[in-house]
Amino acid sequence: MQFFITREPLLEALHKVVGVIERRSTLPILANVLLRVQDGRLTLIGTDLEIELITSCEASGDSGETTVPARKLLDICRLLPPGTSLHCALKDNKALEIKAGKSRFQLSALPSANFPEFTLHGESIKTLVRGDALKKLLVKTMYAMAQQDVRYYLNGLLLEMEGTFIRAVASDGHRLAWCEEPLESEVAGIHQPILPRKGVQELVRLLEGEGSLHPLRLTANNIRLELGLTVFSAKLIDARYPDYRRVFPESLSRRLTVSRSQLKEAIGRVSILSNEQYRGIRLDVSPDLLRLSTHNPEHEEAEEEVEITYLGEPFTVGFNAAYLADAVSHLDADTIQLSFSDQNLSCLAEEPGNPSLRYLVMPMRL
Repeated sequence: MQFFITREPLLEALHKVVGVIERRSTLPILANVLLRVQDGRLTLIGTDLEIELITSCEASGDSGETTVPARKLLDICRLLPPGTSLHCALKDNKALEIKAGKSRFQLSALPSANFPEFTLHGESIKTLVRGDALKKLLVKTMYAMAQQDVRYYLNGLLLEMEGTFIRAVASDGHRLAWCEEPLESEVAGIHQPILPRKGVQELVRLLEGEGSLHPLRLTANNIRLELGLTVFSAKLIDARYPDYRRVFPESLSRRLTVSRSQLKEAIGRVSILSNEQYRGIRLDVSPDLLRLSTHNPEHEEAEEEVEITYLGEPFTVGFNAAYLADAVSHLDADTIQLSFSDQNLSCLAEEPGNPSLRYLVMPMRL
């Protein structure tokens, strides 16, 4: 096996693949990238057994395949001068020799036969999704995923597909983010795959936000998305996501509208003096006025008033300042709507006239 390639396409391909490769693994081959030369193309594959990334670029040479340390190869390419031509040749199936100008490198190689590649088994559904729509779904909701929760399904993101819509849902038990976008082709039934956290982060990194259509394939255990010359695959979290619809309050009689930027800035200033452990912030709502206040064990206090549009009875509620700020920050409209349930005063943050984006924050005792 040998191939000729220029620095830039190889570097770009390595940047895509290396994100899923573990720096330290009990299996040495998982730190490697698989290099496969066939029909004038070089295919690169990286995996951590949960996520697989495949990409390719043009290269000339003899067919064959091997695996080499991914990050070492990336560092070599990164530090070579722009426009450098590389000649790579496999020596005795034990090392990959790289010649680039006056430089020469030899990387240890492991047999490709031991490299674990994903295969999709069983029945699958296929649909098309726009790149910008999918990226929006993930970016608008991923912040609400739990981190290292014993309810492991909350550490991922629900990607629900039903009819001609695709929805992303994330929750850590204290807040919930929900976003909906149209699908380009209809799917039969309701499908609720749960993507692992790392898979969500890698997808956001790979998606460029353009409106191109990408084929999406879903099986009982895996999801696969074709992004041009790059193929992303991930093992799904084997669990059933809780019925998030039951979390949304049925009765929301207390509604107010407020400037998003003014509320966001007020929360940021007042929360400086909140309790560092609980981050609690108090909201006193009265007609046309919202008072935000907080205090901490050092007897420090902060208070700020924001003009709102509200005509109901006065009430008081407490929230985690960071959770409320996150919900407000991920809305785009200049004016937003906050609705409060009659039962426990949980807060639903929305954009007026936009039913495709909802953020729910549960209250806390102060």
